[in-house]
Amino acid sequence: MAANSAALQPGRVRILKEASKSAGQNVGPVVYWMFRDQRVRDNWALIHAVEQAHKANVPVAVAFNLFDQFLGAKARQLGFMLRGLRQLHRDLEETHQIPFFLFRGNAEDTIPNFVSECGASLLVTDFSPLREVRKCKEEICKRVSDFVTIHEVDAHNVVPLWAASEKLEYSARTIRSKINKKLPEYLIEFPMLQPPVTKWVGTSRLIDWDSLIDEVLRKGAEVPEIDWCEPGEKAAMEVLMGSKNGFLTTRLKGYSLDRNNPLKPRGLSGLSPYLHFGQISAQRCALEARSIRKLCPEAVDAFVEELIVRRELADNFCFYQPHYDSLQGAWEWARKTLMDHAFDKREHIYTKEQLEKAQTADPLWNASQLEMVYYGKMHGFMRMYWAKKILEWTRGPEEALEISIYLNNKYEIDGRDPNGYVGCMWSVCGVHDQGWKERPIFGKIRYMNYAGCKRKFDVDGYIAYVKRLGETKKRKAESLLGRKAKELCT
Repeated sequence: MAANSAALQPGRVRILKEASKSAGQNVGPVVYWMFRDQRVRDNWALIHAVEQAHKANVPVAVAFNLFDQFLGAKARQLGFMLRGLRQLHRDLEETHQIPFFLFRGNAEDTIPNFVSECGASLLVTDFSPLREVRKCKEEICKRVSDFVTIHEVDAHNVVPLWAASEKLEYSARTIRSKINKKLPEYLIEFPMLQPPVTKWVGTSRLIDWDSLIDEVLRKGAEVPEIDWCEPGEKAAMEVLMGSKNGFLTTRLKGYSLDRNNPLKPRGLSGLSPYLHFGQISAQRCALEARSIRKLCPEAVDAFVEELIVRRELADNFCFYQPHYDSLQGAWEWARKTLMDHAFDKREHIYTKEQLEKAQTADPLWNASQLEMVYYGKMHGFMRMYWAKKILEWTRGPEEALEISIYLNNKYEIDGRDPNGYVGCMWSVCGVHDQGWKERPIFGKIRYMNYAGCKRKFDVDGYIAYVKRLGETKKRKAESLLGRKAKELCT
């Protein structure tokens, strides 16, 4: 059921829980539980929360719950996220006079407790298709008082997931026309975020960001932070529109060709970390791209296809397919062909540890794994080859899928994302793909090999590029250790 709103389309909001009305019941504040969309600007969930607070003449606050090591996240991912949230905290409170509360532990406990403490009447959440978050929301619905309404706003997708399609879509071909039909309604400019009319009573709790970030970096040190990608909303807009190296302003022209060349990482938009953590809105990216389509129609169309159709197809899969990360989630033809070939003889069988340490006989695969370890981002073309070789080198499709998801979530800055799950499912289980010529191990799953890569790009150049990344990483680590040793001696 959709909740009515003047500022945003009714189809963007769902009622997860309707409060029971009671005579004489005081209307309390609005709380926005921020999870997936970690930004102030262009955030439909925040816009909705503030607007609902205005209508009821009550204050509004933003709450964020830090899940420790959510789905295997380490220093790389949590450091990036927390640095972005620190900027968001300052912007919310100083520019918009909206308090920000940070909690740690289980959101099933912390969010209902906060709602109860402040006497909130409305809890607004943003949307995620991942099962852990959905289960958490179900529990929160049970735990909050019956006098609390809960709204869920899809602030992540351009066309809200439930408006785009009411079922599991087979492929990009089947969802594309549905999304395109709805774009005129949903791809609109954002209204300005209004300051709250009623001030929050009391102060928000102090947050020691430095100590928190230090703790997270220490606990997750196994996968250190990356330095090529600065966190936060301002940095995200710089990557999209910056005058020096912005994607739409300086790099767009070569996108349709360069995005498939692993030797040209700058040919990609570089926006995926920001989109994953919600530090930039996909809708903002699409609006800006659409405004310059006349200059590079082919590049803009390719970008919008990835940004809207492919991303929203991934959300659709994870929302409507409960087994989005297992062989059970594959189409029947793919499950059958994979099981028919599950016991085919493999030339090599590697353990998870060998794969994680890039200890295979294939220098190209090793380079792709190390690019992810060093850089926090494997090139999109290599991700396909990487996952398909894991299928070829493990004891069966279940193990291949498990290992590819584990490595992706651990090392990719944008891991633990519907795009990541679907990328692994596409490569290993043929999801959103079709059957191809039958062959050993793969069955009818699309095949990729070293020779095919060699025809497409300079394989030796790519291996050398990753080796340089590793050497740079090593030098920086040694320099950091040296600085720390000096500090200890002084």
